[in-house]
Amino acid sequence: MSDIASRGVLPLTADVSGEGHLVIGGCDVLDLVAQYGSPLYVYDEETIRTRARQYVRGLQAASPDSLVIYGCKAFANGAIFRLLAEEGLGLDVVSGGEIALAHAAGFPMDRVYFHGNNKLPEELALAASVDVGRFVVDNFYELNALDELGQRLGVRVPALIRLGPGVEAHTHEYRKTGTLDSKFGVPIATGQAETAVFQAMRAKGVLLVGLHAHIGSQIFEMAPYLETVQIVLEFAARMRDRYGFALRELSPGGGWGISYTDDDDPMDAEEVARTVGGAVWRAAAEHGMAAPRVIIEPGRSIVGQAGVALYTVGAIKDIPGIRRYAALDGGMADNIRPALYGAIYQPLLASRAGDGPMDTVTLAGRYCESGDVLVRDARLPTLRAGDIVALPASGAYNLAMSSNYNQALRPAAVLARDGNARLIRRRETYEDLLRTEVALD
Repeated sequence: MSDIASRGVLPLTADVSGEGHLVIGGCDVLDLVAQYGSPLYVYDEETIRTRARQYVRGLQAASPDSLVIYGCKAFANGAIFRLLAEEGLGLDVVSGGEIALAHAAGFPMDRVYFHGNNKLPEELALAASVDVGRFVVDNFYELNALDELGQRLGVRVPALIRLGPGVEAHTHEYRKTGTLDSKFGVPIATGQAETAVFQAMRAKGVLLVGLHAHIGSQIFEMAPYLETVQIVLEFAARMRDRYGFALRELSPGGGWGISYTDDDDPMDAEEVARTVGGAVWRAAAEHGMAAPRVIIEPGRSIVGQAGVALYTVGAIKDIPGIRRYAALDGGMADNIRPALYGAIYQPLLASRAGDGPMDTVTLAGRYCESGDVLVRDARLPTLRAGDIVALPASGAYNLAMSSNYNQALRPAAVLARDGNARLIRRRETYEDLLRTEVALD
């Protein structure tokens, strides 16, 4: 168990109790399930803080004028927002809901960057009303809308333009965002990015302060980021020479990968941040530019390893010579990633860690889809009804993309530290589901 944790699949504090139970943040997970029910998501506070500090330390070592912003689409939660605010991070938000949550949590709104490829007019207005720090413009439609909003409010709204750098990231097709054929960003290769800079600099309601690029997520290689930095700085230099554009801020994105299994080999957070910051500094110097403020956007890699999903085993189905299924009390309603991306996890038996012998078993969800399978052909001790199975590396995108499919209740989440756990998201109730049913009023 400790060997698995040391390789980054489990949270940094993961351990096994004398009873053979998984322990996270000093808390026996079986005690947590007894108190809060299952499925249950347990987040380790130490892992989150450690990752945040590593990114901050590495980036500041290369670029003192910098900001690490958490891509909160990975998991938006007020308690985690407050924790990250304490660590000096900003937020990358992509919707009015995330803005509202950040504001309600008391997050410093000047450290909030508003992304998204189709920001609604009411979302732009909300962001302006709560003084969001930066708008990351994704297209000409938004640029015009933001200009009109700024003029109506009598201000110049601070903005970055999201560029399409044309860089291919080695990741799942659904997670690529930097290619020419993408719904995100204004492409450089077509000349549209230059037009966007020209228009933004002349807009009366927009203050263009920087450029942004993002190539994808769950990436294990540094080369695509270094290529992106070079492309964007070359573009910025051309915009300076042609239009007098001064690059004050640059974000080359984020999306660095984590370990979902022992086969994954993620980059060290501090080294990643230092390398990216240094690349921006060198590229700016090569083009005779003052080093811009550097913003990086790790999301998954801050919370992914920190979170563990816990499930209770129910029905077990043997098909002789074919497959053995163990049905869990969760599935695709709280973790769509295996069905959507073919995501692979490395489960463990949290209630009898270290037991043997090992069986091959497929962990099936409880929802009415044949594709509702969390892990195929897992190697686990022989499972029994009532056992607690853990899926490590479940802190990012699981709850963020959860649903009420089959009228399922979204799970609870707790934050564990030093033997204490506090509820940071309560389990939904049937009353929650019925609240939107106007026909029942």
